[in-house]
Amino acid sequence: MVGVAALLAVPASTPAILAADGQPVTGSIAELATVHLGGQDQSILLRGKSVDAPVLLYLSGGPGQSDLGWNRALYADLTDDFIVVGWDQPGTGKSYPAFDAGALTVDRVVSDTIELTDYLRERFDEERIYLLGESWGTILGVLAVQRRPELYHAWIGSGQMVNPLETTRRLHDDLLALAERTDDEVLAEAMARYGDPPYEDIFAGAFVMGYYPALYEPYTPPAAYIELAQASGLDQWNVLASEYDLVEKIAVLRGLIDYYSVMWPQIQTIDLRRQATHLEVPVYILDGAAELDARRDLALEWYAGLTAPSKRLVTFADAAHSLSFEGVEQFHALLIEEILPATYGRD
Repeated sequence: MVGVAALLAVPASTPAILAADGQPVTGSIAELATVHLGGQDQSILLRGKSVDAPVLLYLSGGPGQSDLGWNRALYADLTDDFIVVGWDQPGTGKSYPAFDAGALTVDRVVSDTIELTDYLRERFDEERIYLLGESWGTILGVLAVQRRPELYHAWIGSGQMVNPLETTRRLHDDLLALAERTDDEVLAEAMARYGDPPYEDIFAGAFVMGYYPALYEPYTPPAAYIELAQASGLDQWNVLASEYDLVEKIAVLRGLIDYYSVMWPQIQTIDLRRQATHLEVPVYILDGAAELDARRDLALEWYAGLTAPSKRLVTFADAAHSLSFEGVEQFHALLIEEILPATYGRD
C-alpha cells in the first residue's frame, strides 16, 4: 500500500534541456502541456533549445501508440534546430480521458490535428509548421495536409502507410507462406481460424504483428539508434517514461487496445493511391530498405503516382518501418541540410 501510494504521488514530468554546465539552456522549452482540441483536453510534449526555432509536429502510429518518451529520448538532437512536439491523440496515453468510442473518427482526429497545428502556429508565431507522421500517423498527416496545405512547410512520411487493408492482405499471404515453408502448424491453424482480412477478431492484428520479426530479412539498425534506445531506459511501449504518472502509465496500455479497436476498422477503406494523388506542399518520404514488402511496395507505388510542388524519396539502408527513430542521425541531417533550407522562411 505504501509503495502504491508513493508511485501515485510521483507526478509526470519531462526533464529540462541542459547545457554543458548541467544548467537548463537559456530560452529552451521542455514542457508537458494540456490543449483543448475537439472540445476535450489533450496532452502534448514540447521540447526545443530555442522557442524561436521552427516547429516539428510528430504524429504517432499504432493506431493507439503514445510515443512521448521516445520523442524525448530519440529526437534529443533534433531539439537543436526545432521545437519538437509530441501529441497523445484522444484516447491514447495522457489523453486517454478524451476517449469516446462513439465520437472517435478519422475525421475527428484530422480536425484535432489541424486545431493543434493552429495552436502551435499562434503560440510560436509561425505561419507554418512541419508535419511528420509515423505509420498510422502518416495516413492522419496526409489527410490533414490535404485538407489545410497552407498550414504546413512540408509533409514528412516515416513508415508511410497507403492502404491498410491491402497491406494486411499481403501480410496474411506472407504468413501463410511462412507457415508452409517452416511447417509451423500453430501459425497455419491461427491464420485459418482468423480467416481472410479484414479480421473480425481485433486480436488477430496483435497476433500477426508478433510474427513480423520472422518476415523481416536480417538487418541491423544504425548504432546510434541502438545506443540511444538502450540509454533511454524505456520499454517498447513507453510505459516507463517520466512523462506519465502511474495512472497514465496504465492508460498507455489501455489506449493501445481501445483506440486501436475503434480506429483500425475505420481505416480499412482508406487507399491514398485513390484519395490523395496530389498534395500542395513539398513531400519527403522516408523509405526503409529493410521494410516489409507488404508495406514498402504500396508506399513506393503511391509515391510514384503522387504529384506535389516537389517530392523526394529518401532511402535508409539500415532501417525498416520506424525510420525517423531507427535512422535518427540520417533523418536529422536530412532536416537541417535539405528540408529546412528548401522550405523554411519561403512562404
